[in-house]
Amino acid sequence: MVTRRAECSCGQLSATCSGEPVRVSVCHCLDCKRRTGSAFSYNVRFAEADVAIEGRSAEFTRVGELGGRVTYSFCPDCGTTVHYRIDTQPGFTAIPVGAFADQSFPPPFQSFYHDSRRCDWIEITAQPLAKFDR
Repeated sequence: MVTRRAECSCGQLSATCSGEPVRVSVCHCLDCKRRTGSAFSYNVRFAEADVAIEGRSAEFTRVGELGGRVTYSFCPDCGTTVHYRIDTQPGFTAIPVGAFADQSFPPPFQSFYHDSRRCDWIEITAQPLAKFDR
């Protein structure tokens, strides 16, 4: 079984994930752009039972564009978001792929807000790639 470890910049907060991800995706929504400070986010979902969290975290909850509540857990020392939960997706833990610092991480197979919010200069070349406009 594959085990992957995501952690914050200072190493205080981590998430150890067992098994394969349920979903690997990119998102071009405005909230993800603001959260990452980038043109899109690259995220993975694991079954909640397959994720072990260690360390202290602070939380921030926001209401997404479609009305769901997203609760981000980040390191109170360095500010890195290590995991988050979406109330409309119970039983799953989402993790920003960058927290794994693993260049061999599986590519995304879904792209959200692909046509409506994606910057024109961004081309996601992973195949197959399902594209959604929400």
